[in-house]
Amino acid sequence: MLENRKARHNYEILEKLEAGIVLKGTEVKAVRDGKVDFTGSFARFDRGELWLEDLYIAPYEKGSYANHEPRRRRKLLLNKHELKKLLGKVQQKGYTLVPLKMYFNERGYAKILLALARGKRDYQKKEDEKQRAVERELEKWY
Repeated sequence: MLENRKARHNYEILEKLEAGIVLKGTEVKAVRDGKVDFTGSFARFDRGELWLEDLYIAPYEKGSYANHEPRRRRKLLLNKHELKKLLGKVQQKGYTLVPLKMYFNERGYAKILLALARGKRDYQKKEDEKQRAVERELEKWY
C-alpha cells in the first residue's frame, strides 16, 4: 500500500471514495515495487470521465521499448451515479479530488483511495502541528 502523506497535511479531508485505476503492464510492476510519487497529483473531470493527473509512476527497470510514460493521465473507474455525485461536489469553489492511497485489492486489481478535500491555509497547518505536538507530549507522560 502506497500512501500520500502530504495530503493530510495540505488538505482538509471531507469525504473518501475508492476508485479503480487503468494501468499498463509496466505501470503495474512499478507500482508493486513502490515506485510511485503522489506529489502534485489530483483528479479532474474531462468530458464526463474522471482522470488522475500528475501521478508519477517511475519507468519499470526491466521494461523495454514498451515502457510507459511516467506522468501520463490515467483513467479512474467509477459508477455513473458516483461520478455525477462527485461532479456536483467538485464544482463547488475550493474543493478538489486528491489521491490518498494506492493499493491492490484481494482480487489483484489496482485501486486508489480518493478524497474530496479543501486546501488548508498556513495558519490551519500550524494549528494542526501544535495539536499533534501536544498529543505526543501527553502520550509521553501517560
